[in-house]
Amino acid sequence: MIRFGILATAVVTSLLMLINPVSANDELLARLTLPKGYELNYFAKNVENARQLAVSSSGVVYVGSRKAGKVYALIDHNQDGVADRQIVLAQGLNMPSGLAFNQGDLYVAEVHRIIRFKNIDKQLTKPTFEVVFDKLPTARHHGWKFIRFADNGELLVPVGVPCNVCAEDEKYGRIFSLNLESKKLTTIAQGVRNSVGFDINPQSGALWFSDNGRDMMGDDIPPDEINRVSFDGEHFGFPYVHGGSVLDPEFGKGKTLADMQKYTAPKLALQAHVAPLGIHFYRGKQFAKVMHNRLFVAEHGSWNRSEKVGYRVMMATIKEGEITAYEPFISGFLDKEQTLGRPVAFAELADGSLLVSDDFANAIYRVRYNNK
Repeated sequence: MIRFGILATAVVTSLLMLINPVSANDELLARLTLPKGYELNYFAKNVENARQLAVSSSGVVYVGSRKAGKVYALIDHNQDGVADRQIVLAQGLNMPSGLAFNQGDLYVAEVHRIIRFKNIDKQLTKPTFEVVFDKLPTARHHGWKFIRFADNGELLVPVGVPCNVCAEDEKYGRIFSLNLESKKLTTIAQGVRNSVGFDINPQSGALWFSDNGRDMMGDDIPPDEINRVSFDGEHFGFPYVHGGSVLDPEFGKGKTLADMQKYTAPKLALQAHVAPLGIHFYRGKQFAKVMHNRLFVAEHGSWNRSEKVGYRVMMATIKEGEITAYEPFISGFLDKEQTLGRPVAFAELADGSLLVSDDFANAIYRVRYNNK
């Protein structure tokens, strides 16, 4: 199994601007609750549709977007935990949600291709990119991506299915490993409806990923999922079995319990429609020791449920490859049925503080531990 270490047609422009000052009395921040000893501030505001994050060795925070079609760079010049400059590296892209860093280069996943900004930290005011792979499917339904590099230098790229539920060909419903030299795609996981987040367990080396379950089966089924990959090509059930226990009313017809057991069940079956996106194993040393190696999960929140669920950041405790606890870490993004924010993805700064993106509030939060 792979282990992590971790000019085109669009018009590219660069916009340098000051980010609005952060208010200590912001109403949303006042509503958010965290465990005792943890505090949260805005690292950046007005980052339209902020999605996946990547941090360079010099501390520049790069942000992808989905609906906005932009890639941003956020710079905290005085290192006070608040970004004071925002640069729009590119705009007019095709849902450039996923970002990954490798040897000083920034890789960005659009729906249909992977592009690269070479030596990006030194090219911020005049950024250009090149296309490094353009053979991904063009379907935009579940086409936005989350990417990450593996130890062997290959890029992990998910391709969601272009539907609510369907049996598609081998181009969809998978997490691939892309060799950027040979351009070869290798299937790491299949039977995956739509994963927009994965990470490596730093203790075991295993790949863990989130998966969003199908819609239109009611409020309470099927579960969303947190999964662990045990071998390359492992099948996680879609579209036949959902959450390890729910047969699809169309594609699961005629299947038995024995058939269900051929597919890998999730390590954690989540509440239906919470929409887990980014997941992240905490590696830093700034948080309390008990938090080390906890798995943080961004529950983006439901869109087609009679009562909304999700809209929070959760944390999972993992022991010997099993999830033994699943608890809230940041709550308050939902006020009754009013959406205030939708967490998406995570990144760590050099000081061990945790960044969380929010594509609804157009913000990046920074969480730190204050044991005083």
